[in-house]
Amino acid sequence: MKSGSVYIETTVVSYFSARPSRDIIHLAHQEITRRWWQHATRRFDLYISELVIEEASAGDSRAAAQRISAIADFPLLALNDDVEHLAIVYMDALTFPPKYARDAAHLAVAVAHGIDYLVSWNCAHIANGEIVRKVMKINEREGYSTPIICTPEELMPVS
Repeated sequence: MKSGSVYIETTVVSYFSARPSRDIIHLAHQEITRRWWQHATRRFDLYISELVIEEASAGDSRAAAQRISAIADFPLLALNDDVEHLAIVYMDALTFPPKYARDAAHLAVAVAHGIDYLVSWNCAHIANGEIVRKVMKINEREGYSTPIICTPEELMPVS
């Protein structure tokens, strides 16, 4: 039996498929992500959205192909009216500049679809305690549950 549903945000896909970084923090995140990925595919129902595909497709074509290959079998969550509404609400309430609209949209996808966990390495606009607290208040007001928003490290199996 699976332990719930997980929306995988693009930063996780990027860390999973990237060549080893010279930066020790990024390298650690990459290794954690790879370990998490091995367990997650067996433990959870994993989902992405068209946003993840668009972002993963950008940049170097070889790297993009690796990212797309890694997520090719994951089901897509629709970018529907509920997602659009929540993304707009988040943009306004969280005072994100327009260039971070996709971050608000990732949050909205997971929330609108009732996903249990949103996994991200974006600790500025997604897996951030202050943002999560605000999102929880917004979701309560809007009538939605908030997924557990965390990094892959926080969703590793208990030994």
